[in-house]
Amino acid sequence: MKMKNILIGVSCTLGLQLAATATSGTPDLFALRVGSAETVSHGTIPHAVILIEHGKIVTIGQDLEIERGIPVIDRPDWVAMPGFINCYSRAGMTSFGSNGTVPSVQSSTEFYASQAIYGDLLDVGVTTLGLYPPGNGIPGQAVAVRTSGSSAQDMILEDSVYLKMLMRSNASSKKMIRKAFEEADDHKEDVEKAREKWEKDTEKWEKDQKKKKDDAKKNEGSSVKPSDGDEDKGPGDFVEPTPNGTAAAFIDLRKGDLSALISIRKAGDYLHLVDALGEEDFDWVLRVPLRDDIDLYEVADQLAEDKRTIIIEPRLTLMAWTMRERNLPAELSTAGANVVFVPNGDDLNSHKKWRFHVGHVVKRGMDYQSALRAMTLGPAEVLGLGDRLGSLDVGKDANMLFFSGDPLQPASRLEMVMIDGEFVSDEVVR
Repeated sequence: MKMKNILIGVSCTLGLQLAATATSGTPDLFALRVGSAETVSHGTIPHAVILIEHGKIVTIGQDLEIERGIPVIDRPDWVAMPGFINCYSRAGMTSFGSNGTVPSVQSSTEFYASQAIYGDLLDVGVTTLGLYPPGNGIPGQAVAVRTSGSSAQDMILEDSVYLKMLMRSNASSKKMIRKAFEEADDHKEDVEKAREKWEKDTEKWEKDQKKKKDDAKKNEGSSVKPSDGDEDKGPGDFVEPTPNGTAAAFIDLRKGDLSALISIRKAGDYLHLVDALGEEDFDWVLRVPLRDDIDLYEVADQLAEDKRTIIIEPRLTLMAWTMRERNLPAELSTAGANVVFVPNGDDLNSHKKWRFHVGHVVKRGMDYQSALRAMTLGPAEVLGLGDRLGSLDVGKDANMLFFSGDPLQPASRLEMVMIDGEFVSDEVVR
């Protein structure tokens, strides 16, 4: 995809003045007047006016007055919404991972910016990706990237956005998780021992220094002088031992500096996971690939009670051993779980069809606003970027999509994409 900033042919109140920006980029300050805006955080705003400055949303509301002199882009036929966010992807990543416990591995080290797939995904409205590391067990930490940019520095939004873990209904999975936390405990003990030794060494040094001063006073006026080698700077400040990679990651989990994304395959895995975690208290979300015979409904009440975030595909499934359809996304969302959607596959075609699949589960009973949130603010929060992305709110990045109608209707076209207040497209808007 050849990205370019473009405003040519956009109906506006500035005529030639705005047309001139087609060669110099989008203005630093301008207003958008659209038919409606799906804010995600506070519903639909009809006749919305969005003021954007230096890539951030500074004002949004219905029929707002625009100060004289501010450029205005007038598109009453557009519906604005936040950019789509896929928080669990391997798009553009090719390496193979391990099957062990290697939580210090960073998926950002295998990220290469100059790949056509990222521009292609931007063209279908995906503005942000969470790229996870490959492998089983505990294969490492994910990175959040924007799909616009020419270098890794331009595209990487945040590193270490979550630690990926895979849980299965077996003893080895439980042992893997418990052993990782035990390494964090072992490091804590090492720190306590090192501090105890430092305190003893410091106490001994202070006593030695006092004795030297007392001896010096006694020897005042005598021919006995302290030698130059007697000066001792002591143990210095306490320095904690450096934890190994596993301990460091799980210490960060406990401190809240890192969250976890834990993948399971069935209801039984969830029960084993809860048992394995025991009293451990840290921020984690659940990834459950939906398949026709998934039995996740067996633990739906517990997931809802825990207010768990669940990352799933927007698809209908079957009741086990029957042909009865179930709308698990709708069931989980209605029960109180926080549903986050990912496409039904990780290729470009799956991303193209993503919103249509979401529209289908809405048609079959899922709440419309919850479905929009599951493609935008929900995944932004999984990546720890909910304060920047995922909704049309004051202070957030101006990452927006503009549709010809309801974004979840198949007949609606994606007319334009905006990243950080800049219009990006291969096509001239007409």
